[in-house]
Amino acid sequence: MRKCLRCETEMVEDLTVMVTNGGYGVDVRQKGMFKGSLGKIKCAVCPQCGYTETYIDDTENIKRLIEKN
Repeated sequence: MRKCLRCETEMVEDLTVMVTNGGYGVDVRQKGMFKGSLGKIKCAVCPQCGYTETYIDDTENIKRLIEKN
């Protein structure tokens, strides 16, 4: 459960971030050409104040990237 950083209300989680007028989601990639996706961005929204935060559910790819360096 995520709590809003502003008002401490329980946030609505596991929402999808979409590009306006497009059918594609947004993902995080390493810098450089032909690098694979590190994960799909999801968001949580506070129903009280509207604060929105983004996050990646599966952090395994990020952990592997750190281990390489």
